[in-house]
Formats: sequence, structure tokens, C-alpha cells
Amino acid sequence: MTTTALATPTGTGAGCAPGPESHAMAVDAAERVGSTLKALAEPVRLRMLSLITTSTTGEACVCDIAAITDISQPTVSHHLKVLRDVGVLTSERRGTWVYYRVAPAMRDAVSVLLEAFAPATLDAARTVPEPVGLTDIDHTLTRLADELVQRFPVLGHEVVLRTVRESYTALARRSTVRTHLVVTTERFARQRLADLSRAAGADGVDGPGAAAHRPQVLFVCVANAGRSQLAAALLQRYAGDAVVVRSAGSAPAGEVHSGVRPVLDALGAPDAFPKPLTDDAVRAADVVVTMGCGDTCPVLPGTRYESWEVGDPVLASPEGVAAIRDELDRRVRGLLADILPSLTVPTASLMADSQATAAQTTDSQESS
Repeated sequence: MTTTALATPTGTGAGCAPGPESHAMAVDAAERVGSTLKALAEPVRLRMLSLITTSTTGEACVCDIAAITDISQPTVSHHLKVLRDVGVLTSERRGTWVYYRVAPAMRDAVSVLLEAFAPATLDAARTVPEPVGLTDIDHTLTRLADELVQRFPVLGHEVVLRTVRESYTALARRSTVRTHLVVTTERFARQRLADLSRAAGADGVDGPGAAAHRPQVLFVCVANAGRSQLAAALLQRYAGDAVVVRSAGSAPAGEVHSGVRPVLDALGAPDAFPKPLTDDAVRAADVVVTMGCGDTCPVLPGTRYESWEVGDPVLASPEGVAAIRDELDRRVRGLLADILPSLTVPTASLMADSQATAAQTTDSQESS
């Protein structure tokens, strides 16, 4: 009779459970990721990367990259070479100049770095106030649902209550303005319920079919704290109630970017707040415009999709935010003229008129 020795388990602990190392990143993977993070951990390189990603063409000439630094051209070339060597950037020579863009395989990662990680890092030291006066949030949400079901009777109380609770949870996870969380929950839930009603062929806001003739446009970016909010505010400013406008983010921020807030105030959207992307919003939309969020939007038949290559204002200077606003203004006017040809759309930006009026007012005050 032959006896076969059994293999001795290599695990440790009770029941020979796997050791801690089995839960950690592999050594070679950690070394590779570490070298890339080390290459990125340099302020000059981060500024270079943000310039390239916020370019409307998705690339930047080395001459423009050098202009944002006070270092020599050889040093600029060194920093770009470091980013290229770790696979973050690619380059192409055209004549006497070299152009850089983010490597296709790294676009999503760089987008998360600049649009989610960087803002979170800047906001990390900010103290988040706890909700005020919400000792019984479930009671508050139930009361809110009772009010909303009067506007959306076709959906029923169960659907309305579930939507209200889901909306509160989604916003509470990320919101940094928690003192107004019930207010924003009501607004977000109302939008979602209107989208559910629209997708179901009924409108619970103004009566059955009241808004069926109005096109609905959804703007989506990563954080819903910059580009998509600006686009939505611009479209609302030009179209008013003739179009239903929505905005959302694939990974929404806690609040609108501080550099964008003054522009939204000027556009008449002071209460804008980041919202997560929902299937309901996509189903209800006639047009979905994405800006830097990749393939996160579900593609539905009968829905028009556009991808706008527009810079992200999150880390841009005030002049950069203004340039991004102007680019969005031009695109929004073009979209509106296409989907609603009966509406008179200005050929020039309303923001330019507002700025000219403000400048004239300032000059008059100074001369008086």
C-alpha cells in the first residue's frame, strides 16, 4: 500500500486562513504604481498635466507648457520626459515644436486625479458641519415624500418615498454643505421623480403631457461641479422654460468648485449643487452631452449623444474659467439652435453683453 503525504497548508491562524499579504497589493504592482505616483508628485508636473488636460484640443505645445513655469527650457523638457517615461504622456513632433497629450490608457486615471483627488486634497482641511436640526431624518424624509406624492400621484407613495430616501443617501455621502441637505434632497428627488414620470410617458409636475413637447438635455461630467453645471446654467439662461435642463456627475464632488461659483451666480444659478448620474435622467433625456466622463453614461436607443472636449475649470485660473465658460456658451447656443430652431438664439454671448454693461456701470460710478 502506497501512502501519499498530504501538502501542508501554508496559511496561518485559525483554519489556516490566508495571511495578511494575500490582501495587499503585489510587490511588482506596487513598485510600478509607486514609480508613476513619484513622477506625478511634483507641483510643476501637475501644473503641466492640468494644462494639457484642460486644453480644448486635448494637447499642448511645449512652448505653451513652458510659458506657465519660470524654469529653463531644458528643465521643462526633463519634467515632460519623466511623465512620458512612466506612460502618462505621449508626444509628437510637428515641425520645430513637440506636442504632448495624455496617453489613451491613462486618460481615466488622470481625470480622476485632477477632477476628484486634487479637489478632495484641497478641501481635506475644511471642517464639515454636522446636520442641524435633523434629529429624526426618517420622519423628515417621510414628510417630504408625502408632499411630493401630491405632485407625482401616478408614481405612487412607495416609489416616491424610495426615491426621496435614495436621493438623500446619495447626496449625504458626498455633500459638504450638510446644513441644507434636506433642501437639496427635495430638489434632487423632485428632478428624479419628474424624470421617472417623463420616461413613463406622464408628467407629474404640470399635469399629464404638459412638458411632453419640451426637449430635455442632460449635461454630464465627472464631478458635476464645473463644466456640466456651467453648461446647464447657460442653456437655462438662453432657453428658459422652453427646455428641461439637467446636469449630473459620474463621481460628484461635495460642492461646486469655488472658482465656478461666481460664474454660476452671474448666470442666475446660485443654488446649483452636484448630483450623481442616474439611469432615470438618461432615460428621460432627448440629448445627453458628456464632458470628460468616458463611457459612464448608458447608451439608449433614440437618445442623441454628444461628447464635448472642453477644459475642466476645477484647477483653472479665473481667466481659464472664463475661457471655458465662453467655449461652453458657444456650444450651448449651437445646440439650442439645432434642437429648438423656433427659439431665437443670440448670435453672440449674453455674458459678453453682461460684462460690457457691468464695465460701463463701473466706469460711470468711478467718473461720478
